[in-house]
Amino acid sequence: MLLKKALRSLSCVVLLSSLSSFSYAEQAKPALDKNALTLKIGALLGLEVKSVKPSPMENLLEVITNQGIFYTSADGEFLVHGKLYGIGENVTNYTEEALAKLRIEGIEQFKGDFIVYPAKNEKFTVTIFTDITCGYCRQLHQQMDEYNKLGITVRYLPYPRAGVKDNRGQLTDGFKDLRSIWCHEDPAKALTKAKAGSSVAQRICDKPLEQEFDFARQVGVNSTPAIVFDNGFMLPGYRQPQDLLKILQSLAEES
Repeated sequence: MLLKKALRSLSCVVLLSSLSSFSYAEQAKPALDKNALTLKIGALLGLEVKSVKPSPMENLLEVITNQGIFYTSADGEFLVHGKLYGIGENVTNYTEEALAKLRIEGIEQFKGDFIVYPAKNEKFTVTIFTDITCGYCRQLHQQMDEYNKLGITVRYLPYPRAGVKDNRGQLTDGFKDLRSIWCHEDPAKALTKAKAGSSVAQRICDKPLEQEFDFARQVGVNSTPAIVFDNGFMLPGYRQPQDLLKILQSLAEES
């Protein structure tokens, strides 16, 4: 909530400076060390800083937080929320490249929690953040046999679109339903039934659904389905089996 309030009136750039642009131009401020920068961002915006490192742009630092990627000046006076592009011979989305690395690392941590629908003749694997209340998620799942026949293995991770808790601090029905599915003795069967419209018998177990939701938000997931490829790049939305196959084949040719 604190982050939303801080960014609400400043569409993509947040100025942390109390000095005018004239005084800033006249006298550059010394760089803050990483600890001081981490403390400042945490105190002012309530962000948990995971790492700070130089970005591809000179004098701009890449700050990875629990709410995604930000950029800051070395002195900590300016904070930028948006995407960083390189415009040399080709346009490069440096922010997406950084997020791709985070996705690969994070998904690896949750590999024991996938619900998997394997292709017998596996050629490609995709990881999809899904919810049972999402119409396109249901449409995608109804075509699972087609994806599998094309050699595409689908691995699901949960993403409750309504969030983990409601305004009263109670767990949302969407979260409880997904938790029950992931806690089922046969999660793949339970997920298929739920996406076909069956009610979900409530179960409770020790599964990292809340951590997975937080991770998904950190790496740019805000809707379902969200398809993540092996290289970490993400494609929001539903794709027909043949269309997804063409995308996967194209990515394979580029690698």
